[in-house]
Amino acid sequence: MPLLLADRRRLVAVTALSIAALSIAALGLSACSSSSASTPSDTATSATHVMEHAHGETSIPDAPKRVVVLEPVQLDTTVALGITPVGAAVLNETAGVPAYLGEQAADIPTVGTVAEPNVQLIAAAKPDLIIGTESRHSALYDQLSEIAPTVFMATQTDPWRDNVQFVAEALGDPDGADGLLDAYDARCGEIAKEHDTAGKTAQLIRPRDGVLTLYGPTSFAGSTLECAGFTTPEHAWEDISLDLSPERVLEAKADQVFVTSVDPDDTSTLPASLTANTDAFPELHLVDQSFWITGVGPLGGMAVLDDLDRLLSDGS
Repeated sequence: MPLLLADRRRLVAVTALSIAALSIAALGLSACSSSSASTPSDTATSATHVMEHAHGETSIPDAPKRVVVLEPVQLDTTVALGITPVGAAVLNETAGVPAYLGEQAADIPTVGTVAEPNVQLIAAAKPDLIIGTESRHSALYDQLSEIAPTVFMATQTDPWRDNVQFVAEALGDPDGADGLLDAYDARCGEIAKEHDTAGKTAQLIRPRDGVLTLYGPTSFAGSTLECAGFTTPEHAWEDISLDLSPERVLEAKADQVFVTSVDPDDTSTLPASLTANTDAFPELHLVDQSFWITGVGPLGGMAVLDDLDRLLSDGS
C-alpha cells in the first residue's frame, strides 16, 4: 500500500534518529578503545603489594611517585634513593628541610613537625604513600591511611640502618639501600685507615638544658664514629644516650671529643665545663648539630664522615 506523505516523513525522521544513535555508539566504542589502550600503563603504575609494618599490613604501590615522610631518616633515605618527597615533616618548621640534603631537597614542602604532622597539609600533597613511625604517630594512623596507603617503622630509636632498609623496602628499592650502606661502610674504612683510629676512643657530646648529653655506640653519630674505627667509652647508657651534669664532665673524657653546636664556627658555644678542663680534653672539636645529631640516614652519615675526615686531618 503506498505510504502516505505523513508516514514517509515519520520514516525519514526515524531513520535519521537511528543513524545519529549509531554514530554516538561508534564514538562511545572509540572512547572505550582509547581507554583500553591506556590500561597497560595505568596498571603498571598502580601495581601494588602487601607490606608488613609496625601497625599491621598495608597494600602499597610497587613504585610510589608521591611520597610523604614523617621522620628525618625517612626524608634522608628517600632523597638518597633519588625520590623527592611531595611533603616532609621536619624537626623545626623555621629551619625547614636540612641544608645538608642539598639543592634537590631545598624546595620540599613541609607538612608540620615530626612531633606534630599536619594532616590537612599531608592530604593537600596528594600522596600515594605515607611513611611514619609507630612510636610517634600511631594516634594518626587511621587519619593518614584514609589519605593514602600508610606504613610505619616501629621507632625512630631503632638502629638507623634498619630504618634505612625499611624505607627502601617501602619505596620498592631494597637493593638501593644496600648500595647506600655499602658506600657508607667503605667510607668508614677509608677514614679508619687514613687516621689510624683503631684502639682510640671518641665521644660525641650535645650541650643542652644545662646538661651534657653523651651519645652512645647505638646512636646515629656514635655508631658512625665506631664505624670509622673509634671505640666509645663505656657508660651505663640510657638507650642511646646519657645525661651528665657539668660537675661530672670528666666522665666524658675520650681521645677525641666532638661537641655539637648550631654554629660550629663560634668557639664561645663550647660549654665552660669543657673549656675549663683543657688538660682532660686536649682534642675538642665543634661540629654541626644539623647533621651530627639530626642528619640520620645515608646522606647524613656521609656528611658526618666527611666532617670527621676534615677535623682529623686538621688536627694531624
